[in-house]
Amino acid sequence: MVETLKELDLEYYNYIDENNPQTFKNPQRMKRFVEVCLGTGKPYSSFLNQRKNQRSFTPIIIGLEAEREIIYDRINQRVDSMIKEGLVKEAEGLFPNKELNALQTVGYRELFDYFEGKISLEFAIEEIKKNTRRFSKRQLTWFKRAENVKWFDFKSKKESIIDHIKSQIPIH
Repeated sequence: MVETLKELDLEYYNYIDENNPQTFKNPQRMKRFVEVCLGTGKPYSSFLNQRKNQRSFTPIIIGLEAEREIIYDRINQRVDSMIKEGLVKEAEGLFPNKELNALQTVGYRELFDYFEGKISLEFAIEEIKKNTRRFSKRQLTWFKRAENVKWFDFKSKKESIIDHIKSQIPIH
């Protein structure tokens, strides 16, 4: 992959080599760079630092807060519900394509390990719950850093959230 990237986009190859050589050891990222080059017929570097389109609106971002224990309990319940609703059968149908980037996600990865006999179904389900909780924590960290999020307690009345949204919409 590294050599292919070097052939397809020497500029980006040199950029990685100079700024973050550890990237060469990340097969997922290297595969993505090469896929972009091959799929578009353009070097990956041609997509970087392009002028971003200006939005004609300002997004209104709402966050819901709850104690971590409540969030984790809801995640566990949701995973159990997904299993009952057919997640295992769905993943089984996707298993032949397990190498696709789109299937390298929480839920599928663990079930693919189960199909390969690496772990039990019970362990796969517990891993899905654990990995979803970790993902949730990363999402919360990311949103907490965002400046323009208006946070509400998850038990807030929907009317108070709607009132906030209405107060943010400019009147023309």
